[in-house]
Amino acid sequence: MFPTPYSDLNQVLSTLMSRIQEILDQNFVGFYLQGSFAVGDFDRHSDVDFLVVIEDELSLDQVDALQVMHDQVYQLESKWAQHLEGSYFPREILRRYTRPGERLWYLDNGARSLIQADHCNTILVRWVVREKGVTLAGPSPDTLVDPISDNLLRADIYETIMNWGQEILDNPERFNNRFYQGYIVLSYCRMLHDLHRGTNGSKREGAEWAKATLDPSWSDLIDRTWATRPDPAQSVRQAADPQDFDRTLKFVEFVMGESRQFQESL
Repeated sequence: MFPTPYSDLNQVLSTLMSRIQEILDQNFVGFYLQGSFAVGDFDRHSDVDFLVVIEDELSLDQVDALQVMHDQVYQLESKWAQHLEGSYFPREILRRYTRPGERLWYLDNGARSLIQADHCNTILVRWVVREKGVTLAGPSPDTLVDPISDNLLRADIYETIMNWGQEILDNPERFNNRFYQGYIVLSYCRMLHDLHRGTNGSKREGAEWAKATLDPSWSDLIDRTWATRPDPAQSVRQAADPQDFDRTLKFVEFVMGESRQFQESL
């Protein structure tokens, strides 16, 4: 199994998947990569987004065993083991986009234990898994997720742009660190690009499109955000540059306005 060009990551994924299969047994359906390793624009600073499909909700015993396992995997020598992120999706919840928002057992990037969260339970994640997902075990992902139209995907992207943007603007100090400052800029470049295309792409594609399409005054801010990507565990504890953070908030407002105009033009 060589799902990525990084042998040390492949070993981590092999260990993770085999341990999950051992714990879940007949409850295991499949293991997939999504996110940047699915859309194809990744590097050594990318986090590793995975998705485990299960037949039924996890039992308490399975959750306990998975908690122990994820803590052990976190302690592997490879740095990739500290940058895994993914959710456990019951098959029937994953299939239908009518059930986004329900909380799933979720491993956050940099975490060593599961929590319940709706982070991955979105239309966008379903689209990426169905259209781009990398299968490490299990059936083809297009047999597990119902088709998602371009209009439905656009509506989901627009909702995220507006709702998350308002959250950022209402409580900016929560996001005032180097990691989030860069992550927000790149995410809003990608989402605006995706909104125009009606399909999901990468942050790098979004950044290059934004520099070529939007007001040139944003280009230097976009360029500097790439410096925030290495070592997110460190950058999340460092204060953002005050000027860049202020411009990031203005960029969020700008993209929200551009998105609103685009939606009204459809």
